[in-house]
Amino acid sequence: MELQEKLATLVDDMPAFSSSVMRVMDLTADINCSPKELVEVIDHDPVMTMKILKLVNSAYFGLRSEVVSIKQGVVILGINTLKNLAITIAAVGMLPRNSVKGFDSQEFLLHSLGTATIARILSQKIGISSRDSTDYFVAGLLHDFGKVVLVQFMASQMQEILAKANAENLELHKVEQNMLGFDHGEVGGQLAEKWGLPSALVTTIREHHNVARQHCPMSDCVIAANLITKHLEFGHSGNPVVAEFPGTVRERFANDMTGLLDELGDLSSPLADTRIFASM
Repeated sequence: MELQEKLATLVDDMPAFSSSVMRVMDLTADINCSPKELVEVIDHDPVMTMKILKLVNSAYFGLRSEVVSIKQGVVILGINTLKNLAITIAAVGMLPRNSVKGFDSQEFLLHSLGTATIARILSQKIGISSRDSTDYFVAGLLHDFGKVVLVQFMASQMQEILAKANAENLELHKVEQNMLGFDHGEVGGQLAEKWGLPSALVTTIREHHNVARQHCPMSDCVIAANLITKHLEFGHSGNPVVAEFPGTVRERFANDMTGLLDELGDLSSPLADTRIFASM
């Protein structure tokens, strides 16, 4: 079977987003999106409404007063943030509840959420607005979701790959490439395309281990956040190696990991706050 056909077959087995989330994405793809129409779509999904309000009112956003409706949430946080919360809720809900040997689903979720949180912090550090920074949060959250596809639909091969990477202290994506002919980044990029995510997110997910290419700000933030999260041992993604920052990331932040961590200061509070997403 050709490589692209094999990847497509794998990704096709993953569920699509719900009709509510797809409608939210369709609406927000239009720069003239009507806030009223967006509110109506979310309000017609009681579960999504409840979860969005829970997140919006959590310590993660640190708002001064309680948000009691989606309409109020759109006014305070903006259309893009509400869209990204809907995507986040949908993606987290697709994670398998059961773990396989070498891959703990809850530890994977914490790593993904940690990467998302730090990517959002880094985006604001380089001048991205707080409303647009939620795009970086979603990119960080989903950067490793190709592993979810592989663990679910190529379980025996992934157990072997995870074991080899751990036993020999090898970078997981390189073991995947050697044993499968592709890595979780390629699978994740294809999954992001299936879900209709913006092209910048698709590219970031697909290329987050490709250090040879010229990275965009989103890619650099996600790569840095991924490595920092592993260094801080917040969750675990199955990859035993904490690599150095590639050149493009060092150039972006004018620092290596040690220097950037010094600049960021104590990350324990924002990382603790991100656990709210794991309890949805």
